Amino acid sequence: MLFLFKLQVMGYVFDYKDAVAYDQLFSKPSNKDISDLEKRLILDMLKPVPGSSLLEIGCGTGISLSHFVQSGLDVTGIDPSPYVLDLAAKKLGHRVELYRGVAEDLPFEDNSFTYACLISTLEFVEDPRKAIEEACRVAKDRVFLGIMNRHAIRAVQLRLEGVFSETLYKHATFFSIWELKQIIRSILGNVPVTWRTASHLAGVSGKIIHRIEQINLFQKYPFGAFAGIVVAPVPRFRTRPLSLPYPAKHTSGVVAG
Repeated sequence: MLFLFKLQVMGYVFDYKDAVAYDQLFSKPSNKDISDLEKRLILDMLKPVPGSSLLEIGCGTGISLSHFVQSGLDVTGIDPSPYVLDLAAKKLGHRVELYRGVAEDLPFEDNSFTYACLISTLEFVEDPRKAIEEACRVAKDRVFLGIMNRHAIRAVQLRLEGVFSETLYKHATFFSIWELKQIIRSILGNVPVTWRTASHLAGVSGKIIHRIEQINLFQKYPFGAFAGIVVAPVPRFRTRPLSLPYPAKHTSGVVAG
């Protein structure tokens, strides 16, 4: 089901050519291993509980939406491009709700979803800070940010390709883990933030490489091509019962039992 809303803020919006190219990029067998690594990292970090609600902001053609549906989540997607939404609807049918709208002005109430995700979305929005604020507003548990790591070799390659040819990434703004952590802390204060990376050996496949990529210590290496950051928007505090003195009333007479 597709819902339309007024687009008040606009970054780079995929046209039909972009939508098809992006979808075909992830459909290539050579990119399947990379997609699987990113999927595993997202689910391992977010740890979604089946039956919970999730909003993917900048859902694109539905690549990640499919993973979330398969994980048993109640999934909603939003994107400013009608072309990518059409492709997502063809893939997923009525298994998800799709909205047309922008990341900086989400048409949802506070705490509407258990989780919110922006996966390769911040690179193309007009106002990344506002997009993160909105994600934290509508999510009541955790927010996942997935980015193409600015300090990875792959990001350097994509930026160079954008200089000399017309590619999707010509319009992208790349971020580092540290830049996003600063933005998050400036919005929310000292909230819990964790990060990991994947696709350290992009272009190299095989079972051994996959096993290496799953090593926790290896994922803490800050130069993987794909970086995942999980934010808990509301700080969790431990509380302990506090005893309050209460003066007992003196009663006269005998109480019959």
